[in-house]
This record gives sequence, C-alpha cells and structure tokens, in this order.
Amino acid sequence: MSAILLAGLAIVAGLIFCFRGYLAMRTVIAIWGAFVGFALGTSLASLATGSSPLSEVIGWVAAIAGALLIAGLSYAFYTVAVIMVMASVGFGLSAVIASFFDAPAWVDAVAGVVGAVLLVILALATNLPELLLIVVSASGGASAIVWGISLLLGELTSSQVLQQEIAPTDQAWWLNVLLIVLFVSGIVVQMRHRRAGTLREAYR
Repeated sequence: MSAILLAGLAIVAGLIFCFRGYLAMRTVIAIWGAFVGFALGTSLASLATGSSPLSEVIGWVAAIAGALLIAGLSYAFYTVAVIMVMASVGFGLSAVIASFFDAPAWVDAVAGVVGAVLLVILALATNLPELLLIVVSASGGASAIVWGISLLLGELTSSQVLQQEIAPTDQAWWLNVLLIVLFVSGIVVQMRHRRAGTLREAYR
C-alpha cells in the first residue's frame, strides 16, 4: 500500500513538474515540495524507528507533516523554494550519474550532495535562465515519473526511491528509454509555452 501511494505521488508530481514546471512555477514548486517533504518525513521516521517506510503510524504522521511543511514554505518563500527544488533535483541527478560508474554507495551519496549544493548555488547566483530552468524541471519530473512506474512494477523499492539510491541498471531498459522520451517531451512542451525569462519571474 505504501509503495502504491508513493508511486502515485511520484508520478503525479513528476508529470506536473515535467510538463508544467516552468509554466506555473510557484504552484508546481509547492506540489514538488509536498512530494519531497513526504519522502523526507518518511525517511526520517524510518531511520528513527528502524522500521520499513510507512509501516507505522509515526511514519505517516512524519510524512504528512513533512509534506505540509515543505510545501507551505516553498509556496511562501522564494529562497526556500529554490533551495528545496534545486537540492532535490541536483542530488537525484548527480547520484544517478555517479551510479553509472558502479561506485560504492557512499560515493553516490557524496556526488548527490555536491550536485545539490552546486545546483542551488547556480540557481541563486544566476536566477536560472529560461532554458536551464526548463531542462531542470523536465529532468526532475521525468525521473520522478519513471521512479513511480518502477515502484508499481516492483523494479524498485520504496527505500531506494526515498533515499534516491537508484542506478539505471536497477530498472528495465525500456524504463530508461522512457526517461529520455519524457525528458525530451517535457522540454518541447515547456518551450512551446514559455513566458517569463527567469526562475524568479516564473515564481511570481
């Protein structure tokens, strides 16, 4: 049940972020924040109790509280929104790239942290020009969609998704192809309807 719920959240948030991320950035960031907060709350509760994700009441309480908190802060404060979105996307993408080299888990984690920090700095320093913003939202959304589908098919576990310990080899080849198709499609759709020129302008 928990895997199905997490998969549903990942797919819904991913679809919105992939195809509408740039067009309605403030609302989309809040939705993405809810997904990130849900995952973060679940992970912290699981780590604290030593139980499986969402297997106990405290896990659900932490997940819902995390979702509401991060979503609210992301919607209300621009800087929080930038840090939350770019850190989550940067961590996920960097960890996936590192996994291509069959590195130890700690290397993937370090790469994820470095990627998160660099993307946050880039976003705050440059205010993310239009094209980069679209690429980031499309890539993050496409990844979330594929992770959700992988969860439903049993290709991944909830723990892998929550901790973003995912390598391309963990999934069927066609899911990696789907990831590329969604990524490109997201860029095309958003480019056809682009409006504002920077992240701050799109956030208003």
